[in-house]
Amino acid sequence: MGAYGLQSHIWNNNLKSILLLIGFPVLLCLLIYALFLLIVGLTGPGSIERAGGEALEMTLSFWPIAVIAAAIWFVIAWFSHNAMIRAVTGAKGLDRRDNPELYNLLENLCIERGITMPRLNIIETPALNAFASGLKEKDYTITVTRGLLETLDKRELRAVLAHELTHIRNRDVRLLVIAVIFVGIFSFFGEIVFRRMFYIGRRTSGYSSGRNGDSRGGGVIILIAVAIIIIAYLLALAIRFSLSRKREYLADAGAVDLTRDPDAMISALRKISGNSQFDAPNDVRQMAVHNAQPFAGIFMTHPSIDKRIEALVDYAGGIQVASSEPA
Repeated sequence: MGAYGLQSHIWNNNLKSILLLIGFPVLLCLLIYALFLLIVGLTGPGSIERAGGEALEMTLSFWPIAVIAAAIWFVIAWFSHNAMIRAVTGAKGLDRRDNPELYNLLENLCIERGITMPRLNIIETPALNAFASGLKEKDYTITVTRGLLETLDKRELRAVLAHELTHIRNRDVRLLVIAVIFVGIFSFFGEIVFRRMFYIGRRTSGYSSGRNGDSRGGGVIILIAVAIIIIAYLLALAIRFSLSRKREYLADAGAVDLTRDPDAMISALRKISGNSQFDAPNDVRQMAVHNAQPFAGIFMTHPSIDKRIEALVDYAGGIQVASSEPA
């Protein structure tokens, strides 16, 4: 079950990153087309064929501007995503003087595997969680919460740090950051679309009854446009949530491979369970050790704690401990 250095998983993440880069412009153009189709449907009734042709014309003339704007946003996010994460979470830098034990734990893990040591950040919250971020070696960062430091013992902290180092080594971090940037752009465009829709709807509602012609065509056009928008946005979400939840099993296995201590990882997961929620956008929580979510199914970003512990017991030789007992 050892996942650390699992080359096939790294190749798979690299391939998914490339596919995201290729597929993003296609989804963006689809969203732009739906926006113009919606505007045509709201501003004047007519045949579906005419509305589709007008929307296509506008899309062909406008898409280079939208792609350039999205590319600018992507470049900004690429180079400043760590600063953005610090801003939305309130994370602060942590060095050896602030917490020698934690710093030494991470440093020793990196020395054992010959890895460049990432930066350390801390979030002042009683929640128990941690996450890794960064797109390239010089800006890799591991962020921990104050609650994690105060609740976990040395062995458990070492296991969590090893878990996050595995995410960095397996390129999970880079893939997740790229997905977050893309979905953020779609969320931004989606908000613009619906605000525009309501604005135009209010403007046209006052005089729609005095128009000549059949308004049924406009209603169908609006429904088609909204359906396309919803599909495009759901596809963008599916891209994010389809990023294999297997990455958490592999990171747990990587932590065991680094520490040779499956029970420490099990104990840490037990303590984190039910205490992991911290104040941050879901896109950031998706990168954390655990992300508790109210809905199951394809929208879950992490396997359940129980399933992860079961895997550690079955494949890594860990000892199952009842949740009511001390870990």
